[in-house]
Amino acid sequence: MTPQLQQAIRLLQLSTLDLQQEIQEALESNPLLEIDESGDSPEGDSERELNEGEEFTATANTVDNAQENFSDSDNYNEQDANSEFSSGDNWEDKDIPNDLSVDSSWDDIYTNNSPPLSSGGDGDDFDFESRNSKSGTLQDHLNWQLNLTPMSDGDRLIAMAIIDAIDPNGMLTVTIESIHAGLIRELDIDEEEVLAVLHRIQQFDPVGVGYRDLKECLTLQLKQLDPEFPGIDIAARIINDHLNQLASHDYAHIMKTLKIKEPELKEALKIILSLNPRPGSEITPSDATYVVPDVFVTKRNGRWRAELNPETAPRIRVNPEYAMLANSKGSEADNTFIKENLQEARWFIKSLHSRNETLMKVSTKIVEHQKGFLEYGEEAMKPLVLHDIAEAVGMHESTISRVTTQKYMHTPRGIFELKYFFSSHVGTEGGGECSSTAIRALIKKLVAAENPQKPLSDSKITQLLSDQGINIARRTIAKYRESLSIAPSNERKRLL
Repeated sequence: MTPQLQQAIRLLQLSTLDLQQEIQEALESNPLLEIDESGDSPEGDSERELNEGEEFTATANTVDNAQENFSDSDNYNEQDANSEFSSGDNWEDKDIPNDLSVDSSWDDIYTNNSPPLSSGGDGDDFDFESRNSKSGTLQDHLNWQLNLTPMSDGDRLIAMAIIDAIDPNGMLTVTIESIHAGLIRELDIDEEEVLAVLHRIQQFDPVGVGYRDLKECLTLQLKQLDPEFPGIDIAARIINDHLNQLASHDYAHIMKTLKIKEPELKEALKIILSLNPRPGSEITPSDATYVVPDVFVTKRNGRWRAELNPETAPRIRVNPEYAMLANSKGSEADNTFIKENLQEARWFIKSLHSRNETLMKVSTKIVEHQKGFLEYGEEAMKPLVLHDIAEAVGMHESTISRVTTQKYMHTPRGIFELKYFFSSHVGTEGGGECSSTAIRALIKKLVAAENPQKPLSDSKITQLLSDQGINIARRTIAKYRESLSIAPSNERKRLL
């Protein structure tokens, strides 16, 4: 396998973000590569003159076929290759006046949107507002409250050790004994003092932080509610003695043990469901995952069409001035350096072109096959395997696997990885086939519409699907249900 073929395969399997990084590294390492900001390649540039009369056509089969498709380095047309990598309209500088009139000031031209330091003349209000944001970690939030809490130096050291041991959910991850053992060399304290400081931290915001188990977490939050609130006594008893039965939805056992009726249990459940088992999540910022779609799917004139996202890669080209130096009468070392980089630049652009063509071909075939999904949703998804697309575009299945990994398609129904559109099939009563994705969607729909007091069992779901002509085993239903993170029927039972 030639280095050029290896490069093409590697670029093919890169995600959009990784590809952008790869292009940036290539621009920095190869002086002959540059971002084309002109829109169109100039007529008769030096690189075009070097290849006049020759035309390069890189097809998606380049990655899949024999190495000779990569051996002909001269048949390359720079202008044709550049046309595939436009990243949108060229950026234009905003018009900024060279001279300002005498009676104008900086603020007349540029407005300052920064918030004032305070509304009252000092910085206290601004600092308070900054603490109201959720950009910091839970430890930052707790340490800020600790600084405002009057404590002795010894208790403050204990509090800092406790806060360091609290995870993002707000749970204390080490025992009181471990914290005491770590501080005994610095402080002459006993475990009761560590426990007392912990109780003070548990009064910090968010309520329930510093808990050691679920029972303590819920109890701490329950104590902050009005004790006269209806059902709060029963809620406390359930949390203290019947958490396991509550988790398994064994309401009959809870009502029998506590000698209460269903309306009383419902009031208690409303209170318990209002509590947060992970209070630290209210403060800890979530890590957002950003996805840049590689393909856009739209419907035009009654037809679904797939188009590559032009923003996924910058428009690059070979620098025409440097390319002219390849045939100049310079030193041998300089000519060798320029020719090597020119060859690498050609192959890099060629590999990018091949990647785009392959991605476009595969995406188009997926859209043609899954029109039902685009029109009606998951329930209309058709069975599709890698072999089907590989046969349709004339490539190997391994190539299809590479091009559908970490590549995303933007559709009117959301953004999906290309692999999402592939699924196995299940036979129907009429001799047809039904996609496993469609079956999962049907299971989700049936569970969403079920009576929460009498949830559907796997056997009942199997029967309902059989009535629709879909023959599927109960154990397969159980497997699909688990893949959707849907609990068994006994755990889905609800009173509310």
